[in-house]
Order: sequence, then C-alpha cells, then structure tokens
Amino acid sequence: MIYLAHPQYLWLLLLLPVMLVGYGVLQALRTRRIRAYGDQELVRSLMPSYSKAKGWVRMVLLTLALGFFFIGLARPLVGAKLREHETKGAEIMICLDVSNSMLAEDYSPNRLERAKLAISRIVDKLQEDRIGLIVFAGSSFVQLPITTDYVSAKMFLNSIDTQSVPVQGTAIGDAILTAAKSFSAQSEKSRAIIVITDGENHEDDPVEAASQAVELGIKVYTIGVGSAQGQPVPVGGELLKDRNGEIVVTRLDEGVLKDVARAGNGAYVHAGNEEFGLNPIISDIQKMEAEKFNSVVFEEFDEQYMYFFAVALALLVLEMLIGERRWKRRLFE
Repeated sequence: MIYLAHPQYLWLLLLLPVMLVGYGVLQALRTRRIRAYGDQELVRSLMPSYSKAKGWVRMVLLTLALGFFFIGLARPLVGAKLREHETKGAEIMICLDVSNSMLAEDYSPNRLERAKLAISRIVDKLQEDRIGLIVFAGSSFVQLPITTDYVSAKMFLNSIDTQSVPVQGTAIGDAILTAAKSFSAQSEKSRAIIVITDGENHEDDPVEAASQAVELGIKVYTIGVGSAQGQPVPVGGELLKDRNGEIVVTRLDEGVLKDVARAGNGAYVHAGNEEFGLNPIISDIQKMEAEKFNSVVFEEFDEQYMYFFAVALALLVLEMLIGERRWKRRLFE
C-alpha cells in the first residue's frame, strides 16, 4: 500500500506538460527565425554541431527529473499493513481523585496538578507496560481504557480537572471496583491498581473493595496527597465554605489509605513535593512476572522520498552531461 504524506505537491506535475509544450513552441519559433535568414539547409550547414534531437532529449530528461522530484516532495510511504504485535509487561490502572479537595495548594500548584505531572512523568518512562486511567469523586468512570498508547494517555491526562466528575465526594471503593473490571481479558497475573487521593470523606468501604481486588489477583497501591495540618480549598477564586459559612480545611486521611494498601497486598506512599511516590510503586510493579499481550497494530510506514530524489538528481546530472552539440563520429579527428 502506498500512502502520500503531502499529496498536494502532486499538483506540480501539471507543470510538466506545459514545459514540454512551451519548449516545442520555442523550437518552432527558432525554426521560423532560421528560415528568415535564408535557405534552411544552408543555415544548418553553417551550424554543423547543433543537434535539435539532443535538445529534446535534454528537455525530456529535465522534465522527468522534475517529475521524480515533485513525487519525492509528496513523501511516498509504503507499509501500513495490519500485523499482530506482542509485548511483555504489566497492566496498571491509575485511579485519580478529582474531588474539590484536590485543589488544595499544599503542593505546587495544587494537589491535582501535581498528581497529573507525576503521572505524566511516569508515562514517559513506561515501555511495554499497559496503562489505564480512572477518575473519581463521588462516582467513578474510565477516562482511558487500558492501552500502550502513551501519547493518548498524556492527552487524556491533560484534559482532567475537578469538573470531570460532576458528583462530589470521595468514593475510593467504587474507583477500585471500576478499575478491577477494566483490565484486559489477556491479563491474569501482573495487574495493579494505584489510587491517588487525599482519602478524605470516603463514602464507601474501600478496604472491602481492595480485598475483592486481591481475590482477582490484583494488587492495590495507595498514594496519599496532602498534609495532616490541612489546607483550605480555593474554588472559583474564593475559599470553599461549609453550610455554616466556615472555611473548609481538607486534611490527608492516611489511616484509611494504609488500610486499603494493606488489604490490597500493595503499599502506601505519602506523596512529597519532590518525589511524588509513583516511582517506587512502578518499580515494584515491574518486578512482577511480565505477561505477554497480543494486539493488532499498523506497521510503521517506510519513507520512499529519498529514492525519488536520487533518480531526479541522476537525471539532472545526465541532462547536464549531454549538452546540445552533435556527437563526434570519430574519437580522434
């Protein structure tokens, strides 16, 4: 299959017949001027070295060279065949808390943006592991299905904010169960869930959800975001207040996150401003037995433009070497 990356350059090929017609017109005008001098055969005898045929040969070579050059500009590509691709690695589902409390600024610029930055850096380090993304607050849903398309993963990650889930709250258990259902059918052993949250105001039983995940062969890790001292929550340019008009202060609930990690056969890490905690967890996950994953992908295209440019250059060199004089019939005069 041939694919053109820049097909608009093929319009330049329309110039080639115009060039040939133009050259033919110039040759006809030249013949007419020669006739104006007198007898045509006499004039030709006065220019014995001039070759009209070689002029046309040079013009055809020049036209062909430009044709190959224009096609090269269009960047022909070959490939794009479907093939089965096999990878080895683990499957990782990241559950990211997007509740309003994640806007607290005890991290720079805030908890949510710092978490997104850490995830983005981890994605850059992944090679053949699969990654998926769950966003949750009062409910949860799959933001990105499990994939090795790291470019798409970062695009989806950048679009996440506290409006991604309209229902406020912190349903950690629901997020874990959603993640547990989102692994691929090919995965059986190397599966892990990473929950990134402040753990505050959890509305369900995340410990029970982690236990259910373990029964399915899934490890659950937790990363605590926030401080025990707490921080106010800026929303819409103002600090969030409760029904009594008091400023809401959000604090990290480490206890529940440690319990979840313990029940999930994983580990708990308190996120820092420098080391967020994802690196040691990812390193631990990658020690799991790597599983084989099969997927159907497109083969990469092979660039072909350089061959067209090479032919164009060869034709141009040949055109310059030919000249317009007749070939000498004898090597030595």
